[in-house]
Amino acid sequence: MSPAEQNQQLAVTERTRHRRLREQGSTARDDLDAVLRAGFVCHLGVVVDGTPMAVPTVYGVDFGTRTLYVHGSVASRSLAQAPDTTVCVTVTHIDGLVLARSVFEHGVNYRSAMVYGIPELVTRRSDPDALLHGLQVVTEHCAPGQWDYARRPNAKELAATSLLALPLDEASVKIASGPPEDGEGPDGELGLWAGVVPMRTYFDVPEPDPALPAGTSVPPHISAMGTWASAEPV
Repeated sequence: MSPAEQNQQLAVTERTRHRRLREQGSTARDDLDAVLRAGFVCHLGVVVDGTPMAVPTVYGVDFGTRTLYVHGSVASRSLAQAPDTTVCVTVTHIDGLVLARSVFEHGVNYRSAMVYGIPELVTRRSDPDALLHGLQVVTEHCAPGQWDYARRPNAKELAATSLLALPLDEASVKIASGPPEDGEGPDGELGLWAGVVPMRTYFDVPEPDPALPAGTSVPPHISAMGTWASAEPV
């Protein structure tokens, strides 16, 4: 494998090694990036004072610096009490239910990523420029164009906000797709329906705030999000 090809692969560690259902595992950076691009909600897993926590929160990715930013003051306060703590950030997308002829063969089509590492706590006190950049990344990841459209955070708001910056150096990706696998076995003769019930997630037509003044139009970047309902899943 050439150096360029190696650079496109995720390093395999004891935490990211695929031990079960290896055929669903991927070490391609492109697959990791695709899973992260497709969503904006993650679960932050961390142990604080001996108690495990899985905190749902919003994230954004700077693919240039390969940095995952996790937003949420609850998570940040928890990590502030447990410095140098390894975390696990998970992102999962459900694409469909796999309904087989036997219950044992039922499953779920999905795309998932688990990112491990020791994050940096980014605050206005530690690095105001990095915090502002991270907030821009999270905002643009969720709603491209919104950072330049909406009012930027002021000093008081920045002081009340913190981010976690986690490098995308150690990650595990799994992708499951396709129909049930019992069609070629004895259960294939049962005469029962089997297949996949797809699940799609998309942005629908924007709903205006009732407090908006009459005549306030939807900005183009938000209108574009609404048209995704007739395009492809996100």
